[in-house]
Amino acid sequence: MLTNDIKSMPIEKRLMLMEEIWDSLCHENEEISSPAWHQEILDERMQLIKSGKAKFLSIQEIKNNPL
Repeated sequence: MLTNDIKSMPIEKRLMLMEEIWDSLCHENEEISSPAWHQEILDERMQLIKSGKAKFLSIQEIKNNPL
C-alpha cells in the first residue's frame, strides 16, 4: 500500500488501519528497541525535572497554545 493510497482513504478507515497495525505490533514476539537518541532525550528531561527547571503544561494550556 502506497502513501497516496492511504491518503485517499476516509479518515475513519485510516484510523482503523492504524489501530490494526498497532494491534499487530502488540502481539509480536520480537522485542522492538528504541533508538539511542530516545534515551538521551528522556535523560535530558529527567535532569530538567530534578533541577526544577522543567515546565509542565496542563492539557488545556496545550489545547489553547498549539505549536
